[in-house]
Amino acid sequence: MGLTVVSDGGREWRLTERIGGGSEGIVYAVADARPLVAKLVPDPPDPDAYRRRVARLVRQRREPRTVGLLSGTPVRLAWPMVPVRTAGGGADGVDGYVMTDMRHAYQPLAHLLTPAARGALLPGATWATALAAAHALALLLAELHAEGYVVGDLKPDNLWVDHAGRVGMTDVDSWQFTDGREVFPGRMRTPGYTAPERIGAPAGTPPDTASDDFLLAVLVHQLLMAGLHPFAGHPADGSDYLSYDDNVLHGRCRITDRTSVLLPRSAPPADLLPRRLVDLFRAAFEGARPRAEVWARELAAELAPGRLKTCAVNARHVHTVERPWCPWCDQAERGTDSYPQLGDERSADGFARLGDERSADGFARLGDERTTDGFARFRQEADAGGLSRPRQERGADGYPQPGDERRADGFPVPGDERTADGFARLRREPDVGGLPRPREEHA
Repeated sequence: MGLTVVSDGGREWRLTERIGGGSEGIVYAVADARPLVAKLVPDPPDPDAYRRRVARLVRQRREPRTVGLLSGTPVRLAWPMVPVRTAGGGADGVDGYVMTDMRHAYQPLAHLLTPAARGALLPGATWATALAAAHALALLLAELHAEGYVVGDLKPDNLWVDHAGRVGMTDVDSWQFTDGREVFPGRMRTPGYTAPERIGAPAGTPPDTASDDFLLAVLVHQLLMAGLHPFAGHPADGSDYLSYDDNVLHGRCRITDRTSVLLPRSAPPADLLPRRLVDLFRAAFEGARPRAEVWARELAAELAPGRLKTCAVNARHVHTVERPWCPWCDQAERGTDSYPQLGDERSADGFARLGDERSADGFARLGDERTTDGFARFRQEADAGGLSRPRQERGADGYPQPGDERRADGFPVPGDERTADGFARLRREPDVGGLPRPREEHA
């Protein structure tokens, strides 16, 4: 593509292709023997402050607190390695930095949150994988807070996961941190991933560890509930659904008040979570937020030997021992299986393909007495309602593509004629409907 960046010391890197972008920066692949990418920020609000921010982060790579964060394999943080600037641009050059390419060891977290992507790209993933990822994320955030960093814009687009549930994080340059006496504030926030005290606050209102802890609870819920946002759902009082943030401000959340929202029948069962985690979610969403280290400790306890059980029908159905029967089989009986068996021929919406002789829940061999004809009639009604799988807007490289109009949970943007679960037919009724996803806008 002909674009070259150069460091202050004169080292040059050739950029080969654009692989992603966000509200401020653009990420490019780098022609190098090591797995590297370059992030360029064409128009930062204060160019001098941005250059100083990157330079301080690069210097902090060598400090003891950061060396510990960057230890281990695979590396968990795409930390700025060296500041760069586009070559030959003079005063009009674009600033940025070179960092580790997370695609080398991870996949975007959205692949674990979205059933279709999870089945195709993380086929061995189970609820145990999601639980391990939740623990890894909580542990990483606790370590960052202990070293004085605040993430601020904590969301799936900045997170990565591997097949074992290990987690990585990008966009380090947007964090809030101090260097000596200088404070580098965090400014970014994303609809649906903003703590209530920051919703509607003036642009530039800084985050803190408590706002990070709220977002951690949101992400842990999404991981453990197969992508379901904790504040998803149409208001049960009949008012219009506006956004996740509006539900946050009005306390509309199934886990704290089951009567506050309406969700599609395809949503994972509300009682699949261990009791101790339910208590943490309620505390997080009702004001007394558990810190990241508390989440890490309690999630680790749920990963302990003897705390998980595998379904006798489907080996990918893993759940807490507190649940006497399989919650994922319960979900499958309602038409959607978040963790279908490998090679299962059912479509992404969970319904068997035409010609499949199984019953609607897919478990005819268990003695289900429903007929194939009865299932066919039900399937035809569902098809008339517009069942379809959410279109994936990410490239094969996993980086979010500019203009991506869907969230990790697949909820469409306003104006989409389908509901989140595909039941477009039900949208027209006054008390049920789709969950349009707010456009991602950054402050």
